[in-house]
Amino acid sequence: MPVTQANRRQFLRTAGPAIAMPYIITSSALGAGGRAPASERIVMATIGCGGQGTGDMQGFLGFPQVQMVATCDVVAGHRENAQRIVNNHYHNRDCKDYNDFREVLDRPDIDAVLIGTPDHWHALITIAACKAGKDIYCEKPECLTIKEGRAMADAVGRHGRVFSGGSQRVLGDYGDWPRLVRGGALGEIKEIYADCWGPSGDCYLEPQSVPPGVDWEMWLGPAPWRPFHDSLISGGFRPYRDYSGGGMTDWGAHRFGAAMFAAGLHKTGPVEIIPPDGKDHKLLTYVFANGTKMYHGGTGDITYKGTEGSLPGRHRTPTARVDMEGYRGEGGIFGDFLHCVKTRELPFRNIEVAHRTTTVCHLGNIAYWLNRPLRWDPVAEQIVGDPEANRWLDRPRRGPWAL
Repeated sequence: MPVTQANRRQFLRTAGPAIAMPYIITSSALGAGGRAPASERIVMATIGCGGQGTGDMQGFLGFPQVQMVATCDVVAGHRENAQRIVNNHYHNRDCKDYNDFREVLDRPDIDAVLIGTPDHWHALITIAACKAGKDIYCEKPECLTIKEGRAMADAVGRHGRVFSGGSQRVLGDYGDWPRLVRGGALGEIKEIYADCWGPSGDCYLEPQSVPPGVDWEMWLGPAPWRPFHDSLISGGFRPYRDYSGGGMTDWGAHRFGAAMFAAGLHKTGPVEIIPPDGKDHKLLTYVFANGTKMYHGGTGDITYKGTEGSLPGRHRTPTARVDMEGYRGEGGIFGDFLHCVKTRELPFRNIEVAHRTTTVCHLGNIAYWLNRPLRWDPVAEQIVGDPEANRWLDRPRRGPWAL
């Protein structure tokens, strides 16, 4: 359980009758109205209140053990809208709104944060949250660069935090497919096709005036400076390399993540990444050490091909049920995270698994951007024999922001 909850419980046990009177224990504190008692609640804040962040926040509000107490966004309209949703949910005005995430992390009463910012902020906020003793649910793609992903994983481990990445589709969209693949319904997996959009590129949006209520300097944060454009604060940042890896990291986090999980490749990485050349390689190709090839495209979703069949398509019935990782607790990926906050278990999409998936996405982008094959060492997390390509494992950051 979070430290703050443990301290509250210990205090109440040791204080005993001395605090029994004259205090009045309210029905809300005791958990009336379907809410968990205060000692069992997970106190949360939402950092990044655009469409996805607010949508996730509303998902967490559906759990009686959650007490959402703060919303944070550099766009005043976003955070104030999220604040209204929270206050209306609880029928009070207790939720506070913030422009700067550091003020949220300074609050000792907060156990966990939901990070729904644009991608270029995920790593810095996650690492700061770890240092502040908070558990983290972070939207996908979890990082902007491969080095960021490793720094996040190191921080989570060093500070003993619970971290869940936010790709509900890895497990939620494909029913029993992972069990079929792992159970041998297709025989030995030879090829996987996973579809998502392509890489991000440079941003050439026309400059606009910064409207009132937008902290543009803070929105950019570690990203290179550029003039304001309203599409960037309205979810339109994904096509641009300074803030995102494009469709490769957006839907790639879902579909490459699901494909690797089903094939049992989710704790490693490819050893070769080959961009399309119009001849031998029609599609971007990942080659894993066991010989499995995974392609970007060639299907409308995900297709598995093995020695005994394919999905979707004809396949045999596995002879035995296969045990595999799944969500802990109840309530999908949100419930998995909340369960693990209390038990300190590893969530389904823990930081190491999320990092491996985003690494695949980023390596695909680097191969596209440089238009040449890459050799990858998934243990050392280095591109082999290509110093120029290795420079793409991270990006310069605008001061004062640094990993």
